[in-house]
Amino acid sequence: MNDLLGLYVDHQMTSPLAMALHSAKIKPFANELAENGILPVTTCLRVEVYGDESALGNIKSRIFSDFPCKRIQGAAAVAQRLAEIAAGAHSQILGENYISDQLAKASELLDPNLPLFQIAQAAIDVGRSARERHEFIAPFNYDQIVRDIIADRFEDGELPDRLYMIGAGMLGRELIKSGVGERFRSTAIVTRNPKNLRRRLRPWTDMEVALMRPAEIGHVREPRSIVVIATSDVNDEYEAILLNTLLRLEPRAVVDLSSIPVLSNAAVPKLNYVTMYHEEFLRFIDQNNKQLAAKLPLVCSDIEATLRTAQIGMI
Repeated sequence: MNDLLGLYVDHQMTSPLAMALHSAKIKPFANELAENGILPVTTCLRVEVYGDESALGNIKSRIFSDFPCKRIQGAAAVAQRLAEIAAGAHSQILGENYISDQLAKASELLDPNLPLFQIAQAAIDVGRSARERHEFIAPFNYDQIVRDIIADRFEDGELPDRLYMIGAGMLGRELIKSGVGERFRSTAIVTRNPKNLRRRLRPWTDMEVALMRPAEIGHVREPRSIVVIATSDVNDEYEAILLNTLLRLEPRAVVDLSSIPVLSNAAVPKLNYVTMYHEEFLRFIDQNNKQLAAKLPLVCSDIEATLRTAQIGMI
């Protein structure tokens, strides 16, 4: 399986924002790539493709026309890279827990009979296990960073009012499950389609949230509320609706976890608007990575030894 190849570019090779913009361009092609036996890994901070060398040769210029990419050759190298990704070893926030689920979801697009699918599934398991074994777990994950930003906005025992979560995807639901809204009087998920979301939330019996449309908030000022944006599915029309809503609401802060910020800084002079690219957010990431830096080589060595022992990618 030495003809198995990986091509990738990630946030360590360019700016995170440039990477997010590029990934957004490539994500719509994920199903098409998978149908051709190619594993696409297009998260907010990476664009990676894995497959037979002949198949990747046909799409390289299409995927990487704007960025020089790195190349890894052979099934063993591919398995190592995928396992390290699953462990959070190549994330901007080292040890973050969302990436392995994103990688698993990407691999599910492949034909399960393909050797590449089997390698990817095994690599994900190895990466997850190494992360747990070495406690390579982000002390400042997205939920903890949001908690700390909220805490900074409500000092001296002041009680927050309502948490608004804009976006009903995986990140928004996981943030609510983690308890980021526990200090608030109530929590609301803001979505354009409450009916669909209500159906998706049926298994989450312990989730006590209100479901609201954007038009249903912002009728009165709520200076002790916090808004968290956890969606990238925003067109120009929805952006305008959200901006007008937030300007009416006047929350204590708006924390935007979108890889491509939903609102432009020029448009929100009256809002306390924090994105993943602001100094406040980046300080938490730096603290997180400094705490985990010493464990990084141990995790990668563990993955390599485990893959070799199990002969994953060696055949």
